Amino acid sequence: MKDRFEYAKRKYAEIGVDVEAAMERLKEVPVSVHCWQGDDVTGFDYKGPLTGGIQATGNYRGKATTPEQLMQDMDFAMRLMPGKKKLNLHACYAIFEDGEFADRDRLEPKHFAKWVEFAKERGLGIDFNPTFFSHPKVKDGLTLSSPCEETRKFWIEHGKVCIRISEYFARETGIPCVMNIWTGDGYKDIPADRMGPRLRYRESIEEILSEPFDRNLVKPCIESKVFGIGVESYTVGSAEFTLLFAAFNKGCIPLMDNGHYHPTETVSDKIPALLCYFPEIALHITRPVRWDSDHVLLFDDETREMAKEIVRCNALERVHMALDFFDASINRISAWVVGFRSWQKALLYALCLPHERLARLQDENNMTELMMLQEELKVYPFSDIWEEYCDRCGVPEDWFGRIMKYEEEVLALR
Repeated sequence: MKDRFEYAKRKYAEIGVDVEAAMERLKEVPVSVHCWQGDDVTGFDYKGPLTGGIQATGNYRGKATTPEQLMQDMDFAMRLMPGKKKLNLHACYAIFEDGEFADRDRLEPKHFAKWVEFAKERGLGIDFNPTFFSHPKVKDGLTLSSPCEETRKFWIEHGKVCIRISEYFARETGIPCVMNIWTGDGYKDIPADRMGPRLRYRESIEEILSEPFDRNLVKPCIESKVFGIGVESYTVGSAEFTLLFAAFNKGCIPLMDNGHYHPTETVSDKIPALLCYFPEIALHITRPVRWDSDHVLLFDDETREMAKEIVRCNALERVHMALDFFDASINRISAWVVGFRSWQKALLYALCLPHERLARLQDENNMTELMMLQEELKVYPFSDIWEEYCDRCGVPEDWFGRIMKYEEEVLALR
């Protein structure tokens, strides 16, 4: 194995790539691991079905049903993931004790104290998401854009308490918290008024962001969506709306989920465009299949292209990266690990490309050599670099076998 790695390292050195530097750089890049893969976005504050434009399909055995089970599963999965991690929470994962309950507009930091303890013990930062779905007060499919003032007020207050909780996370962990605002607001059929809901949505988010907070600690984001279950014809928070909102509201970061665009759009092309104007951007990284289906991330073409653009733009410190997929039809631990490993592979692959040389060939209009080199790089001995990186991160080679053993000894008994 070491001989193969040394050969691969020499091969990459011939084209000007320092493999050792690439691996060391990747070790410092945090990627947020989303808790909701472990329980199909169920959370702990609401016992009803998923609503609000999202859906998880399947019923694979071993789903986590308690905070303790979810933390146990996450802890096990993270040990099989190479590289630096953060924890990504939704507000619906509040933990209540001794019969206490607080609705989403009354959540407090204490309801997430166990998550903070979990994160601090493992040296993790925490990112956060208000939960604008799966709740009785999602009125007629609307939250922040609702024409009902009482409904809007409830969800605005939810957003504000989430800002306070995000700041609590950052102060406790010492790591800034990325707080993402996303709703599935929209209409199943053709609306009569497209502008009115968007004006109400804008005002609601502006009111949420009027909550005082330390912008060095909390990084507010706004995320778009193309459509969802029950809101097929019109989505209030479209790509154009959210991008313009971030542009006109200083300190608000645009967040792109690569499953939230039309099938012919690619987020890899949008990344350098946004980096021309925004000091920071954020990503929810998933794998869409025909629509926003949140499939487990793979080491596919678009995943690699997204990672390439981040590295090419020298933006590893400007892009906040978080995974966002949930598959209830397969082993949930394996889904977590495969998805995380796929993004790590994509980043390492991108770090092992001679970007300056490739860009120079383009600027010289030497498109013949550029094409040749891009094609040759596809079959370079990257797998040996990847295996060495995993070994240095302490990830066991038999990681999948360990997941299957965990399924038999833990998940199957639930």
